[in-house]
Amino acid sequence: MSKVLNINVLDERRNSILCNARGKGDSIQCNKNSAAGSVSQRACVYCGARVVLNPITDAYHIVHGPIGCSSYTWDIRGSLTSGAEVYRNSFSTDLREKDIIFGGEKKLSAAIDEIVAQYKPKVIFVYSTCVVGIIGDDLDAVCKTAQQKHNIRVIPVRSTGFAGNKASGYRAACDAIMELIGNEERPAKPQGINFLGDFNLAGELWIIKGYLKSLGIKLHTAITGDSTCDSLKEAVKAQLNIVQCTGSMHYLARKMQEKFDIPFINVSFCGVEDTVKSLLNLANAIGDECIVKKAKEFVVEKASRTEKLLEQYRQRLAGKKVAIYVGGGFKAISLIKQFADLGMKTVIVGTQTGREEEYQTIKELADEGTIILDDSNPFELEAFIKEKQADILVGGVKERPLAYKLCVAFLDHNHERKHPLSGFEGALNFAQETDLSVNSPVWGLVKRKWGETDEKLCQSEC
Repeated sequence: MSKVLNINVLDERRNSILCNARGKGDSIQCNKNSAAGSVSQRACVYCGARVVLNPITDAYHIVHGPIGCSSYTWDIRGSLTSGAEVYRNSFSTDLREKDIIFGGEKKLSAAIDEIVAQYKPKVIFVYSTCVVGIIGDDLDAVCKTAQQKHNIRVIPVRSTGFAGNKASGYRAACDAIMELIGNEERPAKPQGINFLGDFNLAGELWIIKGYLKSLGIKLHTAITGDSTCDSLKEAVKAQLNIVQCTGSMHYLARKMQEKFDIPFINVSFCGVEDTVKSLLNLANAIGDECIVKKAKEFVVEKASRTEKLLEQYRQRLAGKKVAIYVGGGFKAISLIKQFADLGMKTVIVGTQTGREEEYQTIKELADEGTIILDDSNPFELEAFIKEKQADILVGGVKERPLAYKLCVAFLDHNHERKHPLSGFEGALNFAQETDLSVNSPVWGLVKRKWGETDEKLCQSEC
């Protein structure tokens, strides 16, 4: 693997960008704080924590900071609920200049008192932000006092900015979940599973929940999609944790293994191949012969039906070029395989929080010449999309404007999408959305922002 030196990137960024060349042992720099001066696509520490905890549907979330921090993450995940909708509100202490000078602890105490008086919550999560880290408010002390005063759980989320990256926020949220679970008693014969790292975007959890029910596997707790404060405490009763979003939940899985002796396996329900593999791995990990038999029959029937329906999309998508930029490495790996199954070629792949072992797998899956990026910024993404002439960019809310600016198709694999992309049903939705975006007639009416006009795509200039 050789370093990429063709575009004018910051010197500090050069070791975070690679051009795939098999047989060479170069590694990519990852899991580091963002380079100073580079406007990273990553979210901040606080946002990372909010992403993980926000789908707890009956918890109250107070953002101790300026109102912008609360607004930025308001209803951030688009997670659906089967019960309470408290989590769709956003409470803030709205810190102003006066609070920066004199401190915001009294304001936070007053905010907790007000929420307790009006809503009688079971649990309040209190997030620290950059400003709180600068002025030095003692979040732990305020929360401890409020907990004793009101006899409810008031849990500090230590997500102060300027002290890490988005992955630090994930860990702060996982620490808060461990604090909520506390020292719940573990049964002598634990059964069933917890599903870590599914946030029930567009109802994806409900699809997988249906699969588990068909196989006879009990789901104790989904962490944190469509979960409640009480259901999180039930997590100790599971015999196994399955982890989908490794970037946000590996830390929690390891903590639960250390404290409660709950083993974990990684799963991915993105695409037919990974869904089949994950369901079989899960059945084998449970170790029940009846469940293993059911799983084998289930995946054969579902995969066969799905493959037939996917064929129409393969014919329309074959040969198209893809740029991937997503949060975690495990999702990127699944997407490379999913696009390859549709006959598409991944030319750029990057993540915000990928780990070294995940990048190694990406290198093995990706073709020679594929650009691999860690913690990229808009300038780099734009330059490489132009250089590789990608037909579609897959990302989240922050990548969408870049794709449309370049007249490139876009597929939202994060916050704002309305269709589930998990499981066999999700694989069909994924293919359909990709087809609708890549093969939209609009690309025949605009000129893409690189080189010569593509005569096949462009009938006239903008």
